Amino acid sequence: MNQSILFPDMQDWNPELQVIEFPAQQGGALIVCQISIRQLAQYTGQAIDSQEQALAVFNTVRFDLEELAEALIEEEAFNQYGTIEVIS
Repeated sequence: MNQSILFPDMQDWNPELQVIEFPAQQGGALIVCQISIRQLAQYTGQAIDSQEQALAVFNTVRFDLEELAEALIEEEAFNQYGTIEVIS
């Protein structure tokens, strides 16, 4: 793992976008990473029916998703809003 990209142990549910957002830090800059509930369910093969379940499932694969996000950050694959969409 690249030590210049750090992932604090934080995550939030965004009800408007139906995504889990988790931060990354690179060179002092805060980068918002996201995974949608649909993409998380597809990635894990689990049905996700609630915010609580989405956060619990996210935590089971957190390190894998951080590795995917790290690769996207290194590729500068930001969307039009400046965020990283994991498994988009």
